[in-house]
Amino acid sequence: MDLPFDGGISAFYRDQAPDAVKAAIKSAKKSGILNSNYPYDTRWDKDEYEAELAALQVQLVRMQAWVRDTGQRVAIVFEGRDAAGKGGTIKRLRENLNPRVANVVALSKPTDVEAAQWYFQRYIAHLPHQGQITIFDRSWYNRGVVEHVFGFCTPQQRDRWFGQVPAFEQMLVDEGITLIKIWLNVGQATQLKRFLDREKDPLKQWKLSSIDVKGLHKWDAYSAAIFETFTRTHTDTAPWTIVRSDDKRRTRVQTIRHILHQLDYAGKDTNALGALDPKIVGGPDLWHV
Repeated sequence: MDLPFDGGISAFYRDQAPDAVKAAIKSAKKSGILNSNYPYDTRWDKDEYEAELAALQVQLVRMQAWVRDTGQRVAIVFEGRDAAGKGGTIKRLRENLNPRVANVVALSKPTDVEAAQWYFQRYIAHLPHQGQITIFDRSWYNRGVVEHVFGFCTPQQRDRWFGQVPAFEQMLVDEGITLIKIWLNVGQATQLKRFLDREKDPLKQWKLSSIDVKGLHKWDAYSAAIFETFTRTHTDTAPWTIVRSDDKRRTRVQTIRHILHQLDYAGKDTNALGALDPKIVGGPDLWHV
């Protein structure tokens, strides 16, 4: 079977992956967690996961009705390293919601016209109107991390962007938009294993890009860019929430639970919501763990 990008992911694993990462992948058990720093050794039980997810889905539908009926405006930003689980989490968040109320925005590379505009301009067109939830699958934070790591912007452009982000997000909040920023954080061994699985699965190869392959060689550069981004854009008005995502089941439930906890919607059932797991969900300090 032909592998995408000439088997670049397998080649990285074979020839360049850190020894600790290779050892973790080689010794992985079916239900085991590859990240030794993760607070749990195994994946969450499937039956428990499905039961809690089902309860949260009911709460999401109630939240959606409240947004629609009261004219709320909710913007949820999903960021994270490649293969951190953004797509799967967004799918579970939105799958039972009305797409006219809750829509996903995943913008491609800027056109020449967009590249000549103010950096935030193309995102403004997708902000939620009254009675709408907008879920950004990546966002204006591309400039802080990916564009910087790959040299798609100059240091001056990025520094100017950093200077504008807090004011831009303050304006969104001042306009009545509830802004929720989520960073899914994944360990290096977990990320590489997920890439390897995608590389050999014909149904998932479309998820891979050349940036994914090249990014494997830039783990440390990504880490530095992420840390600086948190340092300069985590504010009281628009704080970052980190969700440790080495276990997809815990990631999905904890992320949805966090979002629902942020909103004072009609019919909110705190018992059904349950408590957040501070080992999985927290502020930027959790990213270092």
